[in-house]
Amino acid sequence: MTDRPFWTEGEVRSSRWLITCDHATNRVPDWVGGGRLGIAEADMARHIAFDVGAAGLASRLGRLLEAPAIFSDFSRLVIDPNRGEDDPTLLMRLYDGTVIPANKLADAGERMRRLDRLHRPYHAALERLAARHPARCICAVHSFTRQLRGRPPRPWQVGILYSHADARLGPAMVEACRDEGWITGENQPYDGHLQGDSIDRHALAHGRPNMLIEVRNDLIATPEGQQLWAERLAGVITRVLAESGL
Repeated sequence: MTDRPFWTEGEVRSSRWLITCDHATNRVPDWVGGGRLGIAEADMARHIAFDVGAAGLASRLGRLLEAPAIFSDFSRLVIDPNRGEDDPTLLMRLYDGTVIPANKLADAGERMRRLDRLHRPYHAALERLAARHPARCICAVHSFTRQLRGRPPRPWQVGILYSHADARLGPAMVEACRDEGWITGENQPYDGHLQGDSIDRHALAHGRPNMLIEVRNDLIATPEGQQLWAERLAGVITRVLAESGL
């Protein structure tokens, strides 16, 4: 199998928005462990390997917003594109109770190989698309699992993440989602500022307005759920940006 670190949709679409999906697939290139990470197929189908439903949601959202979209095409367990190159969790060795054998003994050379063949090409393409519009806004699409092992259930349907360094859209998006009646977490289930992550690198570093949307993965596990939430979110995203005056 040849490398395909990413794919894009609608590169010529005219919207200010760029839709990104960092954890789109659970694909393992054949040059990494022969295409396997040494964990069970059931684990490869879980949230630890990719963001379940996020690619379908991002694709539909891109079409509705008339926005270009970019998707990673390698599992976050191979190397995580939503982490900076110096992040210690770039190659996860243990995730939600599952040991990742192919990463356990990965040395600096293997880390660099995955950076060069997957992580860096994805980010180069993302920045190329981001730079195409002079007033670009970035919307990152992710999903989260209802419950991590040994942890309490997560109550939210949607999480809106943003950095303290840029609160131009995030808080307004939180309120707009809550006004829709959705159980919405503000910087939940994760903190919205992570040094070196995709938003930090492609939005904050360039002053681009941004938001990161997390949808609970059981809500978007099917094409019907993905379409429903894309339609719900598209209108809210459009309104929030328009009302911001940015």
